[in-house]
Formats: sequence, C-alpha cells, structure tokens
Amino acid sequence: MGELDELLSASLLPRQVREASCKMGGRLLEIGTEVFPSAALELYRDLVSTGRAAGHQPLAFAVVARSLGVPLAEALAAYLFAAVTSLTQNAVRAIPLGQNAGQRLLRDAADGVAAAVERIAHLTPDDFGALSPGLEISQMRHERQRARMFMS
Repeated sequence: MGELDELLSASLLPRQVREASCKMGGRLLEIGTEVFPSAALELYRDLVSTGRAAGHQPLAFAVVARSLGVPLAEALAAYLFAAVTSLTQNAVRAIPLGQNAGQRLLRDAADGVAAAVERIAHLTPDDFGALSPGLEISQMRHERQRARMFMS
C-alpha cells in the first residue's frame, strides 16, 4: 500500500488536488475503519497516522472495497460514477445547467463509465498516472487565483 500511496503522491502534481485527495482519504479511512473494520484498513490507517503514507482517497476507497469483497469491476464503476456525479454537481451549481440536465448527463455518463471500466481492465502498471498535461496546468493555475468558486 505504501508504494501505491507514493505513486499517487508523485502523480498528483497540482498541490490542491493532492491535498484534497489526502483530506478525503483520511475521512474515508476514519469512517471505513469504524463502519467496515478490517486488517487492511487498519494497516493503511496506521501508515497514514505515522506519516509513512499520505492517505489518498482512491487507495482508501480501494482498500474498503477489497475488504468488503466488492469485485474489481464493480468497485471501479462505483468509484468512477461517484467522480462523475461530483463533477456534475459542481456543474449544476457553477453554471445554469439545472437539475434535470444534470440527471440527463449522469444517465449519459453511465455508458462512458462502463467503457472506462472495460478499458482499465487492459491497462498495465506503466499506464499509471497518465494524465492530461493541459488539465494539470489549469489546475495549478486555479490554485493560485485570487477568487475561486470551489476550493477542491
């Protein structure tokens, strides 16, 4: 777990994204160990509490899912759909999109999530951290703006 945690820290270049991942991961570890206790969750929580790991949210989610015996494809679909839902909620608040349009977007995204899960099944460790440089540059610019609509 420590090695994956280090890879996540290294691949999340924008500071605000890295910090948000750790904040959300820390909360998930707290909630997960209370509601779904497992040896793996305790181990990761111990690594984080002693400073040997940062506590990234995707890894915390994966440890919870694996501890509960959730099949990989289902865990990936749940994680990705949660990410799409979060982005859609931000769009509904940030632009005049509306709740109905947001729901239509989520329905349309379901097929894309399924396709992404299928694609992920064929990736190798060398694909880890492959991101869009343009998106990362925009995220780094965003964290230094004087006024921001959303903090994460």
